[in-house]
Amino acid sequence: MTPREALVVLNLLEGIGPVRTRQLLEFFGEATKVLQAPHPALRRVKGIGDDLASTIRQWETTTDLAGEMKRVDEFGARLVFQDDHEYPRLLREIYDPPIVLYVKGHLLPEDRNSIAIVGARRTTHYGQGTARKLAYQLAGAGITVVSGGARGIDSASHQGALSAKGRTLAVLGTGINIVYPAENAELYERISENGAVLTQFPFNRKGDKQSFPIRNRIVAGMTLGTVVVEADLKSGSLITANMAADNNRQVFAVPGRVDSPQSRGCHNLIREGAVLCENADDILAEFEHLSVGQALGQADDSPGLPLANLTETEQTILDVLDATEQPIDTIIDKTGLPVSSVSVALLGLEMKRLAKQLPGKLFARR
Repeated sequence: MTPREALVVLNLLEGIGPVRTRQLLEFFGEATKVLQAPHPALRRVKGIGDDLASTIRQWETTTDLAGEMKRVDEFGARLVFQDDHEYPRLLREIYDPPIVLYVKGHLLPEDRNSIAIVGARRTTHYGQGTARKLAYQLAGAGITVVSGGARGIDSASHQGALSAKGRTLAVLGTGINIVYPAENAELYERISENGAVLTQFPFNRKGDKQSFPIRNRIVAGMTLGTVVVEADLKSGSLITANMAADNNRQVFAVPGRVDSPQSRGCHNLIREGAVLCENADDILAEFEHLSVGQALGQADDSPGLPLANLTETEQTILDVLDATEQPIDTIIDKTGLPVSSVSVALLGLEMKRLAKQLPGKLFARR
């Protein structure tokens, strides 16, 4: 058995989470030695009593390592460990980073530039529209949008990022083979093709009251900040926001109608110091006091990351824009493009924060 396979076993065992695994590794040195350790030695580890020591000693009768590895392969997923370059750098910094991540899709270096958008499952048209708009703007600016794959605000956030042809990551509170809610099956496939679906839970693990808060800590831990769009006072999204604050990450909240129960959680966050968020500029402005690389979590020696995914028409228009104010007719003349194409592309560039519209239907490059 390899040390990585031994980590998979520890992740399969009930009651042995990331914190206890870290303590076991600090005591024994590597995961294979943990599984080989005698009962008395296991009991000497902080947090490991008789029951957990017995759980570890009996791993061969309670876990199916070969079956789990086969399921990973057949599902088209793979396992990402803490020492892998793919493992999210920010996630390593939290108190209890997952032992292993099950990933379908790809985690890329630019995912360091990530913002979480979360909110209620039971939401309003206003909430869903706002989540889509924010995700579209962020994804268009080269930011990876992270959410929980759930009904409501989560789904709208993923959809907004995909509409901008950007990257989005869905963190599940179940095994990676379980689609919850069931109607998101197609959405999960699109996410895995344009980002990744990931979880710390083994195959066939169903969601419950414990698994979703565990999921929320990953959403908050792997991102630079968390935006709450709609949430009542008992929403799980507030747990995510609190976890973000505990990890010294920025918290944003979208204001809503004063008579809407879904607005109360967000308004309470704003009272407690969350940044009021109306659009992507409010989010990105919080990182402007740092250099772009530092603000977006870019390593000092990594190459510059693209800040937007541009269509051919958008790129053509961007090439003729500068700091000088230009009327739309001038842009049409310079590019030779149809009026309708220029109008749509200018709107896209505005959403991606690469162009700005000024009074009098004038446009300039940001």
